[in-house]
Amino acid sequence: MDADDAGILSRLATEGSSSPADVVLLVDAARLWKAQVDGLFLPVKSPALEAAIPAHLRAKAETDGTSAWFGFSTRARVVVYDKLKVKPEDVDTYEELGEPKNKGRLCTRSGSHPYNLSLFSSMLEHIGPEKTQAWLKGLVANMARAPKGGDTDQIRAVASGECSVAITNSYYLARLMRSNKPDDKALMERVGVVFPNQATWGTHVNIAGGAVARHSKNKDAAVKFLEYLASPQAQQYFADGNNEWPVIKGVTFDNPALKALAGTGFKSELIPTSVVGMNQVKVQQMLDRVGFR
Repeated sequence: MDADDAGILSRLATEGSSSPADVVLLVDAARLWKAQVDGLFLPVKSPALEAAIPAHLRAKAETDGTSAWFGFSTRARVVVYDKLKVKPEDVDTYEELGEPKNKGRLCTRSGSHPYNLSLFSSMLEHIGPEKTQAWLKGLVANMARAPKGGDTDQIRAVASGECSVAITNSYYLARLMRSNKPDDKALMERVGVVFPNQATWGTHVNIAGGAVARHSKNKDAAVKFLEYLASPQAQQYFADGNNEWPVIKGVTFDNPALKALAGTGFKSELIPTSVVGMNQVKVQQMLDRVGFR
């Protein structure tokens, strides 16, 4: 998916006005923000989308009230831990992952991956630059091994004992929970899951989102398709097919893994996802300074 998203944006930029694309679908606020900054989206005015999509899950395009992109589903950036070695109360905030009590325990993918960039960018918004850089330095000091692999690799590393704590997007856990493979079932019995910061600002969430392509030849149809993605029927597809939570309130779904993960729900942060995207440049500079590769 990473290569696909990068390829989509590269192709849109290269094709310019000759692009046949009408709708652009991407994951992660950082990627959507970058595409917006690069001028790859067409501003949209849709009362239906504005009424359906919470304000913090969409981005303004201009001062005239148009929007650049919309989030259609959310995933949480959660903590997994080894139930035999770690107490959940020692990892129930993001801040604790950088504290000395978790030294030698942490596994993570690259700090520069968009999923981590977005989490770190949200931390910048919550606690400010000085504390964020100190926290990132603490994460580096607490690593059980150098960053590598994807989120599923981090979960498997916790289950195998290579590390004791890791960060992952929730849908990776949901995939494993819905798997019929004995190894996956055994893995999920070994690890516990925490939705961090429930007592403060809430767990970091990111989005899968969409926009109208800058050079769309069928703008009206493209907007109608985006409006469809905000319908209850389409929102159920996101939940049951993609293992992500709907953004529309009141949508029911049958996904047993999502229900098992969050029960009746969890507290999520409410900072604008567009701000998360804008913070990524500052965060990348911090990562370079603390040696988080």
